[in-house]
Amino acid sequence: MDLPSLPDAPPVEPPEPGLPAAWMPDHWTHPEVVQVGPHHHLRPIRATDVDLDLTAVRGSRERLWSIYGTVWSWPPADLTREQDLEDLVRHAAEHEEHESFTYALFDAEETTLLGCVYIDPPGRAGADADVSWWVVDDLVGTELESRLGAFVPAWVASAWPLRRPRFIGRDLTWDAWLALPEQEAGA
Repeated sequence: MDLPSLPDAPPVEPPEPGLPAAWMPDHWTHPEVVQVGPHHHLRPIRATDVDLDLTAVRGSRERLWSIYGTVWSWPPADLTREQDLEDLVRHAAEHEEHESFTYALFDAEETTLLGCVYIDPPGRAGADADVSWWVVDDLVGTELESRLGAFVPAWVASAWPLRRPRFIGRDLTWDAWLALPEQEAGA
């Protein structure tokens, strides 16, 4: 399978090992829109995406709970529009502050939200980021899910100032992640 071309990333020097460091370098700029093949792209999720996000999450709720429920208690069975809007407002604020990054996967016209990619500070020792992603139920087992699964690690390696990203659901399960020691503050 041919991977879509990755954006040219400016050179970024990750923090030196052993030195206290912020989650992301001050001078670094996060990617805005990233093509995932000819008809799909990732971009930071926004509060205005609430109706598309709510449809995607509710339509895939049982599977998403099986992935994220134990760790994030998400998505709740009775997720309301207001709760989802609060989540999206928080995600957008975290994104702008470089605290955490949530990208939505869209079709070219942005009429359908098809999944999300999360790039978070590590919650457990052994990595400098925890990365996970999902697609809606209708895309499980499809070429787009496979493309996203190949694309995300390559994109993170080329465009993000990370040395040891951990791909949860690929490198290890959430249960294995939970068994790891917690990340120490400032580590």
